[in-house]
Amino acid sequence: MAPLVIASLIGLVAGVLSGMFGIGGGILVVPALVLLNKLDQAKAQGTSLAALLAPVGILGVIAYAQKQKVDWPIAACVAVGLVFGPMIGAKFVLNLDPVVIKRTFGAFVILVGVYFVFGK
Repeated sequence: MAPLVIASLIGLVAGVLSGMFGIGGGILVVPALVLLNKLDQAKAQGTSLAALLAPVGILGVIAYAQKQKVDWPIAACVAVGLVFGPMIGAKFVLNLDPVVIKRTFGAFVILVGVYFVFGK
C-alpha cells in the first residue's frame, strides 16, 4: 500500500479513536508512523504534531462543546502549558539518541495503558 494511503488511514483511525476517547492522537499516530510508514521516532513525533494541530485542536472540540462537555477555565489553564511545553519537549527530545526516544515513548504508552486498564 502506498505510504500516503497508509498515512491517511492512520489519520482516520487516530481521529476516530481520539474523538471517542479524548486521547491525544499522537499516542496512536506516532507508533503507526514508525511501524507502517517506517519513519524514525523523532520524525514520527514531529509529523504527528504537524498533522494533529488543526483537526484535533479545532474540529474535535466542536462536538464536545456543543454538548457542554468542555470545562473552558480548565482548558484555558491547560492551554497555557501547551503553549510552551511542546517547544521545550521538542528541543529536549531532539538531542537524545533515537533508541532512547523510541524506548521512552514505548514505556510511556505502556504506563498509560496500565493506568487505564487497572487504575480507578
